[in-house]
Amino acid sequence: MTTAAPAIELVGISKAFGSVQANKDISIRVMPGTIHGIIGENGAGKSTLMSILYGFYKADAGEVFIGGKKTAIPDSQAAIDAGIGMVFQHFKLVDNFTVLENVVLGAEEGFMLGTSISKARRVLKSLSEDYGLNVEPDAKIEDIGVGMQQRVEILKALYRQADILILDEPTGTLTPAEADQLFRILDRLKNEGKTIILITHKLREIMDVTDTVSVMRAGEMTATVKTAEVTPAELAELMVGRKVRLTVAKKDISVGEKILEVKDLSVKDINGVERLKGASFDVRAGEILGIAGVAGNGQSELLEALGGYQKATGSVTYKGAAMDLSGLVSNGQDRRSNGIAHVPEDRQSEGLIMEFMAWENAVFGYHLDPEFRKGWLTDNAAMKTDAAGKMERFDVRPPDPLLKAKSFSGGNQQKIVLAREFERSPDLLLIGQPTRGVDIGAIEFIHQSIVELRDQGKAILLVSVELDEILALSDRIAVMFDGRIMGERRPSETDESELGLMMAGMTKDVA
Repeated sequence: MTTAAPAIELVGISKAFGSVQANKDISIRVMPGTIHGIIGENGAGKSTLMSILYGFYKADAGEVFIGGKKTAIPDSQAAIDAGIGMVFQHFKLVDNFTVLENVVLGAEEGFMLGTSISKARRVLKSLSEDYGLNVEPDAKIEDIGVGMQQRVEILKALYRQADILILDEPTGTLTPAEADQLFRILDRLKNEGKTIILITHKLREIMDVTDTVSVMRAGEMTATVKTAEVTPAELAELMVGRKVRLTVAKKDISVGEKILEVKDLSVKDINGVERLKGASFDVRAGEILGIAGVAGNGQSELLEALGGYQKATGSVTYKGAAMDLSGLVSNGQDRRSNGIAHVPEDRQSEGLIMEFMAWENAVFGYHLDPEFRKGWLTDNAAMKTDAAGKMERFDVRPPDPLLKAKSFSGGNQQKIVLAREFERSPDLLLIGQPTRGVDIGAIEFIHQSIVELRDQGKAILLVSVELDEILALSDRIAVMFDGRIMGERRPSETDESELGLMMAGMTKDVA
């Protein structure tokens, strides 16, 4: 019996960016009709390798074979012509275009756009039915959720007749339910004969959905194994090069005084719709209060109001003093100077300025501190030295303060934000989605850092859509649904089932 040729084979791929060797002599074979996972730490070279396959970068050395045939991929159009589609970590959609317009964009036929739209509508309907990718074709991207936007990206690739799909960190912005739905779709695509490459740092996803997994470390391919023949702990060790603790070690709680007290906090959006509805809770020194909930249920508005850049009503006191809820620009700076640090949920739009360099981003919000001043002037040399130390301690890759923020992977961008806020030794730390898009080794470090701050007597408010993260880190858990707090639980007295019901607006009794 003849063995099928690999859907993709990369041989001896190398790529350097200046002195940084992103990929070094990488070879990999991906068999047709399989889901092949690629894992590795942030900066391991995963996305660079896939960007070469998709024609975004040109390799310095090496060859690409598609279906057994040597194939030149000088640009993305060549990749599309070879049957390759890519769904990026940060979607490439036009917000004020409809689903149909985004699907057609770049694949128009002739001068008559109406003809392309009409054809796309028919094809979209067929693809949606075949693969369970149901979307509203006339909905604008800005009006649909991230889970639906991801389906649009997959439909774009299928519309261009892709037989090979590359997904780069596809669940970074999805809720657990949306991620499960995505994996059902991927399984269906596999069963239809599509080949899927899944780039992720989440071991659970690798174990649940892949057939084969390749591990990258420091730009090299270190192993390729059958998923069924390896354990999560073994994969973690292959990724990081050492044994990794997959659980969070915590001492018994020793709480102090109330640091933050919130009463009847409400927030309305620009259309006057109430997004946060009378939230009340407190956070004490030496404890972590976790906020669980499906994204979009008021957690973002809660963090924005407490962070000082969202207008709110109600009452908030910090260390006994009333907090300004006017949402003025100056509020965020005032909070930082008073010992409140904030890790926003969206690192790219709220945590960083992507066109600025790492050393500049590493000091934003603290640039007026005496250590960074020379009289009336800023001490840029001190800021660069400070940033270099932060990057070393938080293992930011590459550790170059002069690189622009946009040049780092998503996980390394997150580390820059975390380093900036964690190292100020705040009395109150507001954290939104701390490990979104971060690899297993960095997750271990981030979790340990959060617990260390808690053990130092800091008050921590943690917002995360990762239920296992909430359960592992929190001393108390408040569940949000539709802008309201459904109730509080202690981790030892609840489980994912009960929390899941509360996140859906139900209790065990109602269910």
